[in-house]
Amino acid sequence: MELPLDEEDGTFTSISLADDSEYRSRKRSSKVERAPATMMNADMDAVEAENQVELEEKTRLINQVLELQHTLEDLSARVDAVKEENLKLKSENQVLGQYIENLMSASSVFQTTDTKSKRNSTADLLVDVS
Repeated sequence: MELPLDEEDGTFTSISLADDSEYRSRKRSSKVERAPATMMNADMDAVEAENQVELEEKTRLINQVLELQHTLEDLSARVDAVKEENLKLKSENQVLGQYIENLMSASSVFQTTDTKSKRNSTADLLVDVS
């Protein structure tokens, strides 16, 4: 800052204190103005960090939901496959059961016999032998 030169005697004149206080006042006000800006930047950084954490959490939850949906789809497909296999096996069991019944009815070993007639023939045999 240049001091004004007094042209009459060639000496420097003093500057009033009012000018100096005005300069200091402007300097302080610029610091005060910068302080809220710095605080606002810090607040904005905190908000941005919080938003980033929320965004990461949302992304994690979305990925987890998608994974669970795929797992559910896989399980549902597996249940459908097991149901189809169950129906197929039931049908095969019915066919085999019918086949076994037909074999048993065709075989003389498995045919039902009348117990009274069997006793009479056994008694006849015993009588004849004596």
